[in-house]
This record gives sequence, structure tokens and C-alpha cells, in this order.
Amino acid sequence: MAHFSYRAIGRDGRPKDGSIEAEGLELASRQLRAQGLTLLSLQPGEAQQSSAVTPGAIKRQAILAFTSELAVLLRAGLPLDRSLRVLIDMAAQAPVKTLLQDLLKSVKGGKSLSQALAPHEALFGGFYLNMVRAGEASGQLSAVLDRLVEYLENARANRDTVVSALIYPAILLVVSILSIVVMLGFVVPQFETLFEDMGEALPPLTAMVIAAADFIKAWGWLLALLVAGAVMALRNWLRTPEGRAARDQRLLRLPLAGSIVFQFEVAKFARTLGTLLGNGVSLLKAISIAIDTVDNVVVKEALQVLPPAVKAGRRMSVAMEETRLFTPMVIQMTRVGEESGSLDYMMLELARVFDQQVQAGVKRGLTLLEPVLILGMGFVIAVIIIAILMGILSVNDLAI
Repeated sequence: MAHFSYRAIGRDGRPKDGSIEAEGLELASRQLRAQGLTLLSLQPGEAQQSSAVTPGAIKRQAILAFTSELAVLLRAGLPLDRSLRVLIDMAAQAPVKTLLQDLLKSVKGGKSLSQALAPHEALFGGFYLNMVRAGEASGQLSAVLDRLVEYLENARANRDTVVSALIYPAILLVVSILSIVVMLGFVVPQFETLFEDMGEALPPLTAMVIAAADFIKAWGWLLALLVAGAVMALRNWLRTPEGRAARDQRLLRLPLAGSIVFQFEVAKFARTLGTLLGNGVSLLKAISIAIDTVDNVVVKEALQVLPPAVKAGRRMSVAMEETRLFTPMVIQMTRVGEESGSLDYMMLELARVFDQQVQAGVKRGLTLLEPVLILGMGFVIAVIIIAILMGILSVNDLAI
């Protein structure tokens, strides 16, 4: 988002200088006029320095509490600056108080809440900022904050469910890997003296296991360094546009996870679009804001066809169908919403349906993960044990 410096005359007739963040010069001009300012000059400028709080310093629970309390205060009729002062007095954690003080300073300087939150996008996320922007555009900020509270609570519940379900498989995976490393690095070498005189008479499976054990014992440290280096290189590559695009494309092609990722991204888009339209935001602006909430590059690029299609007077459902990415359910529900004049309701309904399917898919995937790990690691350990037993039996046969 670009930064612009402006000079204007306020409603009280006093000159006012400041800066604003917007997606373009025209949008910045509209936002300033909406604040009752008469523009004298508006030009691109440097971003103002902000005492942005490190994202890790504030937990998600604090963001949820801030959103809930701010919604209550605004619903009670308090102005935004007064609400922020009350929250500052209530804040118990220093990072939260610093964040609120920075927001209050920006709001007192003439910025809207979404503009004040923009420097802290890494903390709040794009979806949060876009929802706040929608509430400001519709004049229903407290209602949108209530929806944000519901969204954050559901996200926390889903996250806690997934984390709790992953604890046992994670422990199982670590223990299994350690067991395999111990067996190959310490147990199998103990039998090498027993097998070393057998030469070619040693069973092939036993020879393979002993070779693997020798490799881990001799080059295990190098293997660990190579794995760590590969992980770091992969992480750096995934931060590039090419890496993100390749990763997102492969995610969508996965048998089970692909549909979950697709439904999750479309649900975010549909929920934002439905909320914006329900609050009176124009279709074109609502689509642009909703697209920004999508994280998957492939889905986001497919949705980019919607703004020019709407500008040309075409239907969203037709443009979606031409991308060959969206499922018939997405297309049909969009078409029904367009034909019935209730696109906002149908988008929210689509988001609700996909949310349910995502939760069901995650539970199904976690249910399958545990037996897959048990069978996979059990198979590897069983192969090692069988190889050792085959070697021992071969020694006994030679002895006889």
C-alpha cells in the first residue's frame, strides 16, 4: 500500500498536514474528502515512522481481547479516540499499551482506524485490516468488530483442535525416528562382528541394513548438516514469488489437503465479500478488498479476473467459470446470488458451508495421519529387525 503526503484545510478552516496510506492516488483523495478535508496538495511521500510492535510480543489472545473490548466501547457510543484511551488504561501488558498508544496517536492525527492499523499488518493480518476498512466504509465498525471477534474465536478453536490432535502424532513421529536412528546407529553395529565373516553369504536385506547403519555411523553428522541446509534453502526459496507460486500450486494438487486449502481460501474470499456487500460497499471495491485476504497465489491470480470482468459489465459467475479453477458449487452459488440480488447472503452461506467442510476435512486428515505414521514407522523398524534375524539365522545355518 502506497504512502501519500497531503496538505488540506479542515472543517474548522485550519490548515492540516499529514500522510495517508491508500492503494492509489484517487483512493487517497476520496478518503481525505470523506474526512471533510479540502485538499490543497496530495503527492507520494515516505511512510511515517511508527513505533510498530514486534508481532511476537503480542499474543493472539490479546488481539482477540482488544477487538472484543473495542467493539463493546464503540457500541456503547464512545468515540474511537475515547475508546482507545479507555483500553490504554485497562492494558496490563506493556507491548499492548504501546500498541494502543501508537493507534491513539495516529487516530488523533486524523487517520482512520484501518490506517492506524496498517503499520501493524504483520500483527493483525490482511483480513483483519480489510474487515476494519469495510466497517469504516459502511459506518458499522462496531458490528464488523463483532464479526471479527466471532472469526477470531472460531480460528482459535480450530487452531487449538488441530494442535491438540497433532500432539500425539508428533510425539509418535519423533519417537519413531529416534528409535530408527538408535537401532541403525547403535544396535545394528553390535551384530557386525557376527556377520563380518559371512561375506556374500549374508542375506541382501541384512547387507542393506548394515550398510545403512555404517553410513549413519560414519556420515550421520554430515547428513544432519545437509538436511538442515536443505530446510533453510527451501524456506528461503518459498519466500520468493516463484517459490510461493510453486508451493501453492502443489498444495492444490494434493489429494486431501488440496481441497481443504482451496475451500479455506475461497471461504475467506466469500466471507469478506459477503460482509462488505452486506454493509453497502460497492461490488467492485468489495471484490478488490476480498481478493487481498486470499493467501494462496494460484487462487488469488484466478480471482484477479473478477475486477475487470465486473467493470466490463460481466457476471462474476461467468468469469469464475472461465478460469476452470472454481468448483461447480462456487459458480452455482455465485450465479444464484447474482440472479436473486442476494449475492451478499449467498457469499456468506458459501463461506459457512466451506468452513464446515474444512473442519471436517481437517479432522478426517488427522484421523488418517496417526495410523499412517504407526504403520510407516512400524514397517521400517520391522524391516530392521527382520534383517537382523535373517542374518542370525544365516550364521546358524553356516555353523550347522
